[in-house]
Amino acid sequence: MKSLRLLIAFMMLCAAPAFAQSWPGEHWTTAPATPSPALQALEEYAFAPRDDATRKGIRTDALLVIRDGQLIYERYAGVTTVDTPHLTWSVSKSVMACVLGVAFGEGRFQAADAVAKYYPPFNAHPDVRLQDLLHWASGLDWQEDYEYAPLNSSVVAMLYTRGRTDVAAFTAAHGVASKPGTAYRYSSGDSNVLSAALKSMVGDKAYPDYPWTALFDPLGIRSAVWETDSSGTFIGSSYAYMTARDLARIGLLMQRGGRWGNQQLLPKAWVDFNLAPFAHLQTDTVNEVPGAQWWLNRLPEGQADLTKRPWPDAPVDAFAALGHWGQAMYVVPSAKLVIVRYADDRDSSYSHDQLLKRVLAAFAGEGAR
Repeated sequence: MKSLRLLIAFMMLCAAPAFAQSWPGEHWTTAPATPSPALQALEEYAFAPRDDATRKGIRTDALLVIRDGQLIYERYAGVTTVDTPHLTWSVSKSVMACVLGVAFGEGRFQAADAVAKYYPPFNAHPDVRLQDLLHWASGLDWQEDYEYAPLNSSVVAMLYTRGRTDVAAFTAAHGVASKPGTAYRYSSGDSNVLSAALKSMVGDKAYPDYPWTALFDPLGIRSAVWETDSSGTFIGSSYAYMTARDLARIGLLMQRGGRWGNQQLLPKAWVDFNLAPFAHLQTDTVNEVPGAQWWLNRLPEGQADLTKRPWPDAPVDAFAALGHWGQAMYVVPSAKLVIVRYADDRDSSYSHDQLLKRVLAAFAGEGAR
């Protein structure tokens, strides 16, 4: 009998999934990296002196690196500290995609569903599907200009003037520029309609707490703040705040295919969908390759020219959540890296590729590519 019990125990051990990776509890485990010339080169780039009077040049507020589930590098500047819930700007879009992923796993919607099924003002656009919004391909006539062209900007009007009380309704009132699902046109409006649709998916009562109950609480995120408009819709395009350490938890979730510990929090099919390049990308937009509310470093099938990747010095499997003024969370699964950067870049001098190149040199080791 003892031999039988040992045999059964051995078979169960062999059948059990291998979840031996390091996962953060209330705090990250740390394994600080050894100083090196490569680390010095990274810091000289990321934390170069800047003339704040002119706001020209790079200003990094926080830089954090997770390798294989452990915190190996962390530095803050200015008023930002380890406890600061920093504005993420459009990184919020990728965070909302994860919230939607939990709802998808609960069977609350399918990506091919019509938007109008969950958000009636889109009855004016009956052919637009949720997956079109996720790809920023609704076909609506939208201008994603910022402070450089505020009078022509749909997003400035949505966030600060005509649309600020109901961001989704403002978006729904736009005209049509192209057939849904056929052309990528970056739109914070598309992202906010997704946020409004989520309200119908989960119900008015559950919605105000849903990002927390669905995503933040299971990941141990304690610092998150998410602003809403006057109608109660989360500004899914722009206004999520959290510490760098907490945002890194979302990066680790995505790096490990939607799994958190022993729980498959996001369905693997959802993660794969998020990280698949939008199929109808035009050749003049290869400097930015959209997935489903994420940014990718690989092109759609048939456009696999490695010299045209957005970040040629990073592995092809790298992906990112990106926001205005240099906010970024990069994930490099092949190197087991998650990188969070908070910033205040006011010109075009910062390069995603240059930062990734230096992080990989400092922390990835040989064979990262």
